[in-house]
Amino acid sequence: MTNPKRLALLLALCLALGLALASTALAGNKFEDEVTAEKYAVLGANLAMQAMQGDYKLVDAATLKSWIDEKKDMVIVDTMPYEASYLKAHVPGAEQFLFPVPTMTKWDAKETDGKSEADFEKLLGPDKAKTIVIYCGFVKCTRSHNGAMWARKLGYTNVYRFPGGIYAWMGADYPVAK
Repeated sequence: MTNPKRLALLLALCLALGLALASTALAGNKFEDEVTAEKYAVLGANLAMQAMQGDYKLVDAATLKSWIDEKKDMVIVDTMPYEASYLKAHVPGAEQFLFPVPTMTKWDAKETDGKSEADFEKLLGPDKAKTIVIYCGFVKCTRSHNGAMWARKLGYTNVYRFPGGIYAWMGADYPVAK
């Protein structure tokens, strides 16, 4: 599992990133600025805590795009609903596998479109060391947390969560598949 030093470092990095983003993006009322800075800091800390709990790594849009451009051998999983999201836009090469928003502590096929752990493992493939990237819609969406956490529970060792999801991908003006 994850050690306390890794948690402290991850939390510090997320907090610093959140504060840096908030401070550079803001100008004006110091009280409103502080509310925004606090919002980013809490969001970063929550993301870091989820990553530690799930024992997976995080990847940003630019890095994922470079991996795709390099044709890195990986599985990309979109955890959003098929009709409402995946068909409209997804990261090129991504496969869809629905996960719920609330933390899924035990497998519940009702929450995964009737699919089982074995179905998820089949999608991810037999190579437990292969790079797995899991995303959902946006940073606050926790579907990707569930997918990454379950990939780790199934024994995959190189699991990444792309927290910005399809919104960050489109926000970076990267191409989408439909």
